[in-house]
Amino acid sequence: MDAIVLLKDDHKTVEKLFKEFEKAGEQAYKTKQEIVGKIVEELTTHAYIEEQIFYPAAREGAPDTSDHVLESVEEHHVVVWMLSELTKLDPKDERFDAKVSVLIENVRHHVEEEEEEWFPKVREAMGRKRLQELGEQMAKAKAEAPRDPLALSSASA
Repeated sequence: MDAIVLLKDDHKTVEKLFKEFEKAGEQAYKTKQEIVGKIVEELTTHAYIEEQIFYPAAREGAPDTSDHVLESVEEHHVVVWMLSELTKLDPKDERFDAKVSVLIENVRHHVEEEEEEWFPKVREAMGRKRLQELGEQMAKAKAEAPRDPLALSSASA
């Protein structure tokens, strides 16, 4: 599988979870907590494969996108700390829904920048064969991803 296709598939999975959360009722605490657990898992795994495999390869293969990589790592930094906080926050806490809403806004912004501005440049610079190699590597690496968002390199960036 092509690395960019894999990342876009992850984006779709997370967006589906965001929509589920947004549709859950105000009092659906257990459902919201379960959805947030899935969001934490998906985003932690996604950030891991981007940071460990995709970003370094993109910096090498498409050097003029280095600034985007640096900005993305900073965006990940904010997101992983929010994920970490959400794992400890009771869904009945008045800040829970607000924190999830801010997380969703941040991730949607990040996804939009990647998919519309950055991925096309990376695809053009790196080519199909290299992206397929990376995609295979990334798919395998998902199994190695930490479960704790603060274990990601961007957490301490």
